[in-house]
Amino acid sequence: MDADDVEAFKIFKREAQSVKFNYITNASIQSITSVDSKFFHFAICESENIIVSNVKISAPGDSPNTDGIHVSNSKNIKILNSSIATGDDCVSLGPGNTNVSISGISCGPGHGISIGSLGKYPNEKTVKGIFVRNCTFSNTQNGVRIKTWAPSPPSKVTGVTFQDIVMYNIDNPIIIDQQYCPSKPCSAKGDSLVQISDVNYINIQGSSSSKVAVNVQCSPSFPCQGIKFNGINISYSGQGGPATASCSNVKASFQGQQIPPPCV
Repeated sequence: MDADDVEAFKIFKREAQSVKFNYITNASIQSITSVDSKFFHFAICESENIIVSNVKISAPGDSPNTDGIHVSNSKNIKILNSSIATGDDCVSLGPGNTNVSISGISCGPGHGISIGSLGKYPNEKTVKGIFVRNCTFSNTQNGVRIKTWAPSPPSKVTGVTFQDIVMYNIDNPIIIDQQYCPSKPCSAKGDSLVQISDVNYINIQGSSSSKVAVNVQCSPSFPCQGIKFNGINISYSGQGGPATASCSNVKASFQGQQIPPPCV
């Protein structure tokens, strides 16, 4: 195993996930209910050709690290038609994932659907070919998120599509956070070296509980490339004016409706 694989496997062994799938090929996981996991409800690592469908996951909204489904270093994964309510990410995608399709997810409460966190360890493999479609978020901390540690070793995220998403009262509906530094060993004294490129946001609708509905904060050292917004309509549900967007270190393009107005 590479260094990042070893680290991921150590984490998976240490924590009490409800169900772990390590080194699995060609499997279908369906119609399972998971309640009040101590850590991740489902964890998929170093696996390929896996379909997860019609699962129901629930944990209190204030329960930390209870990710619904976590995937790392895997390829050809489908997560379909499931209901996830947790205290952390409904679905989290770690390093090394290729060709992951997420569709028909009802998420909330929780922290949304996240790519990351990335860049915590050296030699993390590229994340590419991620498709999130036809999902609904209700009262979550985030909607669709990409997060990378700062500082971080170099790695890449490319070929990501978020499409046909509906959000109700979300704190951060669209967010790229390349300044993620929640705890040690992160020092926050350097830039993320994770290159984010070719990310598409298509037909994202709904409401934001914070005024900044689109928040794209990329790395000064590796600005985000090829970020495309097409058909965004996210209103602010609070007082004090319409929704806004905030961006830095990003090369973006815009088509169709843009609410809030483009930030670059």
